[in-house]
Amino acid sequence: MSSVADRYGVFGHPVGHSLSPFIHAMFARETAQDLSYRAFEVPPEEFATRVHTFFGEGGCGLNVTLPHKVAAVEVAVELTDRAAHAAAVNTLSMHDGGILGDNTDGIGLVHDLCDNQGLVVTNRRLLVLGAGGATRGVLAPLLQLEPELIVIANRTADRAAALAAAFSDLGATHGAGFAEVGDEPFDLIINATSASLSGEIPPIPTSAVGAQTVCYDLAYGRSAVAFVEWSRAAGCARALQGLGMLVEQAAESFRLWRGIRPDTSLVLAALKDRTGST
Repeated sequence: MSSVADRYGVFGHPVGHSLSPFIHAMFARETAQDLSYRAFEVPPEEFATRVHTFFGEGGCGLNVTLPHKVAAVEVAVELTDRAAHAAAVNTLSMHDGGILGDNTDGIGLVHDLCDNQGLVVTNRRLLVLGAGGATRGVLAPLLQLEPELIVIANRTADRAAALAAAFSDLGATHGAGFAEVGDEPFDLIINATSASLSGEIPPIPTSAVGAQTVCYDLAYGRSAVAFVEWSRAAGCARALQGLGMLVEQAAESFRLWRGIRPDTSLVLAALKDRTGST
């Protein structure tokens, strides 16, 4: 066994709040993997150089968080299909002597929705709020589950329409403004905006929420409760936060790097206590 543990980490700016070191340390203990994982504060102007230095000095893998997910596309020599669709990368590794870029956000969300929450997406109507990078990262894996329709709603309707058109080859998509999502309740509403972090709610009509609707905010923690509270007040069936997506996307990164997918239940339980997430 090597005397030096394999090195991994997460690049972000800021990155001090990241839960990734805690998550991957628990994964390593659970799977008996000899590795170290730490957070690196990396400003945008240093990102590409620092990535090449990390791998050049023997680093094995990196997670990439805000604001570097788009820049990581340019650093990678090769992209997986899901990273290419997302036009964003959150996981880097060495592959055939070059840097491979992947995006595990969408498959992490799917694992949380289907495996942890027991939801069915196939033949269901979905509403995704926001037309930014977070939405782009989850659309392809959601569409692979063959929902009846995914409506993308955004403050700027044209941007939502353009994003819907970009993914229309994978399934039924439609773009609209927030106020134009219709009066029929959706089966699942995913908030992919950062609005709840500032206590705001995307201005969609409450008629989009019915007694069967599950509402899911990609944000999580005590500071991200606005959408959950709005959803419950609107009469939804369940209101959930995105902590499970965070843990599941990390497990997918771990599997890519180490060839083994850790069980996520212990980490999820520990983090719910730690963050106060719903």
